[in-house]
Amino acid sequence: MKPAVNDVIPQRYPFEMIDRFVDVEPGISASAIKLISVNEWFFANQSAKQLVVPRPIMIEAMAQTGVAAILSIPENKGKNVFFGGIKNAVFQADFKPGDKLEFKVVMKKLKRNIGLGHGTIRRDGQSICEADLIFAVE
Repeated sequence: MKPAVNDVIPQRYPFEMIDRFVDVEPGISASAIKLISVNEWFFANQSAKQLVVPRPIMIEAMAQTGVAAILSIPENKGKNVFFGGIKNAVFQADFKPGDKLEFKVVMKKLKRNIGLGHGTIRRDGQSICEADLIFAVE
């Protein structure tokens, strides 16, 4: 299924970090796309010659992708999901304007109100970030 971003996650501009969902399988996985523009708000205080997306922004985008897999479960409709932490985040490269990033989060465990997902960020088919993410459902 390809829901609209605003129909699934509660974040709104400027904190909505993904552009669109490619696929959401409730409780299993979610995939999303982000096109990095030179006009992003987080570039405001950076030199125009060396624009780099802050890595915490990319982890947040990955987490928002994972939240879609959790909130799309019918029993979780109307609930809140909080990002509980990061384990083992590994970055292979920086993110820059012009990048088309593909996010995928696969839920490894989802029991009661705690979830563990494994996320990846790809650019041009190559993995440039992986992390394990912890979620709390309220």
